Amino acid sequence: MTSTPAARVDALYRYPVKGLSPERLDRATLQAGAYFPGDRLFAVENGPAGFDPQAPQHQPKIKFLMLMRDERLALLRTRYAPETNTLSIEQDGRPTLNADLSTEAGRSAVQTFFEGFMPDELRGPPKVLEAPAGFRFTDSRSGYVSIINLASLAAIEKLVGAPVHPTRFRANVYVSGWPAWHEADLVGQEIKVGPSIRLKITKRIPRCAATEVDPVTGARDLEIPRALRDAFGHVDCGIYAEVIEGGAIAPGDKIDAYAPTLPL
Repeated sequence: MTSTPAARVDALYRYPVKGLSPERLDRATLQAGAYFPGDRLFAVENGPAGFDPQAPQHQPKIKFLMLMRDERLALLRTRYAPETNTLSIEQDGRPTLNADLSTEAGRSAVQTFFEGFMPDELRGPPKVLEAPAGFRFTDSRSGYVSIINLASLAAIEKLVGAPVHPTRFRANVYVSGWPAWHEADLVGQEIKVGPSIRLKITKRIPRCAATEVDPVTGARDLEIPRALRDAFGHVDCGIYAEVIEGGAIAPGDKIDAYAPTLPL
């Protein structure tokens, strides 16, 4: 087993609507076999995609509004309130829309907004989709929890010669304390987070052009996938994990290699 240096959770984020604003969290509760809570609950279909909520199947992200192609999305500031099912949208620093996504009228209002906000990017009528139970609009079928090592981002900053905002990578868990690229060696292993959480690292995350977009300005200004490919021959940065045992997670929680306690 690869030795796991002392590390801690630095920050937690969820992305309630695919392609829209990150939401920083003070804590979250993970459940075994489940996705990161509140993450990728909704997506905006960019023209008919054939998604069937009665028999949900993973769809390529190109079928939805997303940052890989639609950098204008980064100009919006959005917030989802699960207690009221309300999506709030700010444009140019001004409140623009509050819509209840549990109602047809609310979803229609969001669809009308995007028809006006980005008509040239639409391939057909936009449609707000809600993930049915047990499904999420993640980029990967097995993308239950995504993890980024902040030291790896620091290494990328050296490659591109510029600051790299962590939320370019739209991860759920940001980790400090690991050496750069250590996370890539953890695939197939388990880690323990805090007193009770066990995560199995399942795969590396290949990066797309979404990381080229500055999440603050919306500018497509850094060729991060190209820099990774030129330096390492691949575009991987970050890892996906499956929740084996759940529990509460918060910034500051310690991360260790998982070693089961053997009976005496």
